[in-house]
Amino acid sequence: MNIFFLHPSFPAQYLNLAPYLARNPENTVYFCAKDNSINSQLKGVTLALYGKPTEKEEEYIKNAGPLRPAAEAVVEGQAVIRALQWLARERNMKPDVIIAHTGWGSTLYCKDIYPKVPIIGYFEWYYLADDSDCYWWPDEVPQIGNRVSIRTRNAHHLMNLELCDAGVTPTQWQYKQMPEAYKPKINVIHEGIDTNFCSPDPSGKPPGLVLEDINLNLPEGTEIITYVARGFEIYRGFPYFMDAIRLILERRPKTHVVVVGKDRICYGAQLKDTSYLKEEEKKGGYPTDRVHFVGLRNRGDFRKILRASSCHIYLTRPFVLSWSCLEAMSFGCPMVCSKTPPVQEVMEDGVNGLLAEFRSPYHIARKVEEMLDDPERARKLGMAARETILDRFELMKCMRKQEDLMYSVLR
Repeated sequence: MNIFFLHPSFPAQYLNLAPYLARNPENTVYFCAKDNSINSQLKGVTLALYGKPTEKEEEYIKNAGPLRPAAEAVVEGQAVIRALQWLARERNMKPDVIIAHTGWGSTLYCKDIYPKVPIIGYFEWYYLADDSDCYWWPDEVPQIGNRVSIRTRNAHHLMNLELCDAGVTPTQWQYKQMPEAYKPKINVIHEGIDTNFCSPDPSGKPPGLVLEDINLNLPEGTEIITYVARGFEIYRGFPYFMDAIRLILERRPKTHVVVVGKDRICYGAQLKDTSYLKEEEKKGGYPTDRVHFVGLRNRGDFRKILRASSCHIYLTRPFVLSWSCLEAMSFGCPMVCSKTPPVQEVMEDGVNGLLAEFRSPYHIARKVEEMLDDPERARKLGMAARETILDRFELMKCMRKQEDLMYSVLR
């Protein structure tokens, strides 16, 4: 069977699934992408790269107004079908099934060249103006311009919901956002967490942390608070996190904070001529000898950092639940997380972590100190968090569910 994966940035959500399906000698696996984000290959997976938008296409996208997301999707969809046609013509390769992230437009026109090839679409988010990520709290009221923009963002998502044979979304909260008419074809299956890699230190206790490239050496026994995000942004609660740790560090002179991520905004509105980290300087900054911004890290360093954590803070608006949250749980980190729906799907206050008000730095700080003041309770909560991941999100369980879904759409 010829299995085609589509995503503009290789390998994205299919880092594990693509090589897992390639292990089966009955399968040939191709991956069509615009760029290779890991600069390497996946075993058994043939990567086919296609071109980025032309200047003319970029101009078309730039002038699309509220339809810009749809215009980007149209350009991406056309690039993909050109790549599929090239593979058919030059390599005599045609898909028997297509597995693809729908959010970028990759799948939009696949049915026009392969009408009988089933498509399993990955649906990450459907935008709503009410009771969702943008306007969740009562004091957040969308204006008509906001509503128009949010509704229009769904144009290509609706096209994909209509054309796919089956859909996948990782969590119940993401499933809840989808239109009722299409929910019967959408399956809640997470990509899965590598619980062997994301595991507690073999010693059974935090081992301290050494990052030689930045001369960071925190010995065993150091209280270390950790925070991980691709970008420092309001969607992941970065300003509230910074306000909270200032309070904690005032009261705990030996505590250190390790922050993984980059000073950028991945989700939500961009700031003009500034960043959330720069705004922290205006508030009075932070003790640079105890707050360590370590940038984006490789997986080995990521594991060292999470294994060293005395308490991991994860905050999010009611949006997509980050892999980093589930991976931190798998590491057995004592967790303080935001009391928001995506987190509450996996965490119960006082059972496998502690929940705090997303927009209250004082409450976040208090919950972190509760965790740090009772190491034995923290350890038990961390182990309960890991059990949650082993039970519901273990990698092999999730991949087998995705494989079974793939076979279910084949004739």
